[in-house]
Amino acid sequence: MDGTGRRRNPYELTDESPVYVISVAAQLSGLHPQTLRQYDRLGLVSPDRAAGRGRRYSARDIEQLRQVQQLSQDEGINLAGIKRIIELENQVAALKARVAELQGAVEGAAVARQQAEAAVHASYRRDLVPYQDVQQTSALVVWRPRRDQ
Repeated sequence: MDGTGRRRNPYELTDESPVYVISVAAQLSGLHPQTLRQYDRLGLVSPDRAAGRGRRYSARDIEQLRQVQQLSQDEGINLAGIKRIIELENQVAALKARVAELQGAVEGAAVARQQAEAAVHASYRRDLVPYQDVQQTSALVVWRPRRDQ
């Protein structure tokens, strides 16, 4: 199911769909297939596996391969550093998703509180008289019963 509650088409391709074999992924990313295998062994880019254990890369995997290559060649970062960067980026993405989830929960709770408050106000009796503060005095009244004789 998608985010709207509708069933997703099982044949619909997304950025996460593992459709590219290693030779196509290598060509699309501009890397050698052996480099892709090495990145998989190191855990930098982990593609899905087909029934016959062949690697299947998604469009997101190919973009990540390009990012690894760019960090390695242009920025001079070693593969261990790149792996740490990817882990931290994934952690940040997960935390952002959690923050968004919690913000939604807080907003939902605020709406529920407002509705409960409105229900309480709607239940007030309209025939009540507003309270007016009466001044206190220090006068003392003594009551004595009458004696009937």
